[in-house]
Amino acid sequence: MAAAIASGLIRQKRQAREQHLERPQPNRRRKSPNKNKGLCNGNLVDIFSKVRIFGLRKRRLRRQDPQLKGIVTRLYCRQGYYLQMNPDGSLDGTKDDSSNSSLFNLIPVGLRVVAIQSVKTGLYIAMNGEGHLYTSELFTAECKFKESVFENYYVIYSSMLYRQQESGRAWFLGLNKDGQAMKGNRVKKTKPAAHFLPKPLE
Repeated sequence: MAAAIASGLIRQKRQAREQHLERPQPNRRRKSPNKNKGLCNGNLVDIFSKVRIFGLRKRRLRRQDPQLKGIVTRLYCRQGYYLQMNPDGSLDGTKDDSSNSSLFNLIPVGLRVVAIQSVKTGLYIAMNGEGHLYTSELFTAECKFKESVFENYYVIYSSMLYRQQESGRAWFLGLNKDGQAMKGNRVKKTKPAAHFLPKPLE
């Protein structure tokens, strides 16, 4: 009798287990472990790209304009004149040591390389491929001058872009004996025309 009861219980449990296994299991969606990770990486790439582009734009702006405050000074030429920039942008010399037209910003743009910017007009002194001096609203490669100290402690300024093709002689900023701006290829570094004495404002 007991054996029959036990056999019946075992049969019921087996049937219940088989019925449970035969029931359709609900489909459960599993989240992809890489899905959110991919979105996160995508967002990071997008952010880094924007930062990189913004950084490039800032560097390009800096190349166009030094964006630096230089030393305000007057450049006294050994010919007896102060270099000045007139309101129309022309360059010459003046005997007046208090004129605002003779105030310049000497802006460092490299190792012993400067840009010479008028305080009054905001224009840069530049030298073109023919040696002529002119003034520019924008800072360009023609506005770069190498600043060198000569033997007599005067300073000479030569174009960083142009020089004599055959001899390699530099082209210099200079004033003649009448206070007129000279062509750079006609100025010799050993002559007073090329010798300047910076006089910073106190």
